[in-house]
Amino acid sequence: MKHENKKETVLFICTHNSARSQIAEGFLRSLYADRYEAHSAGTEPSSVNPHAIQVMAEIGIDISFQRSKGIDEFIHKEIDYVITVCDHAQQTCPFFPGEKKLIHKGFKDPASFHGSDNETLALFRQVRNEIKAWIEKDFVKEIE
Repeated sequence: MKHENKKETVLFICTHNSARSQIAEGFLRSLYADRYEAHSAGTEPSSVNPHAIQVMAEIGIDISFQRSKGIDEFIHKEIDYVITVCDHAQQTCPFFPGEKKLIHKGFKDPASFHGSDNETLALFRQVRNEIKAWIEKDFVKEIE
């Protein structure tokens, strides 16, 4: 049960912490900052993908200040919910002491797509919209 003053901590994990987990962190912070403390990390962190920053900015959410982090930054912190957003992260995700629930919700990796800039942005927008719809519609149901 959630304490009245304490926000529950959510950690989104994907392989490179460059797109999907960054987008999910941005949405959770934007939509539910009053209820959750949002973070993201990667099993093999790289850098935040510029396309992720761009497609989030298009809908008024600034993730340009976010940085790619490794899961080791969180392994000794109290995390309420760990959410893997890619299959590779689901398979390699360590156990977080104190985690209440581990959830897997896989999304296509837009950062691995090779195509024109317009095609790439279209895929990033599609994944962004899928993540937003999941957070708005199913996220709260799944963690409760």
